[in-house]
Amino acid sequence: MMPQHAPAARICRDCDGFPTVAITTGTRNGDGTRATLRVTCPACKGTGRSLPAAGLVRVGR
Repeated sequence: MMPQHAPAARICRDCDGFPTVAITTGTRNGDGTRATLRVTCPACKGTGRSLPAAGLVRVGR
């Protein structure tokens, strides 16, 4: 028998499934560690997955 393929996951096309990242600012904290900013993807709001496209709605006759 041939193996069945799993359905493709809907990964966010803007962040490629990496919804939250840490960006270094170039400065250091008082204890010597680097200062970082945590940024989440605005498209998927930090989930890493995209929503399916809404179906077209026919209006009129």
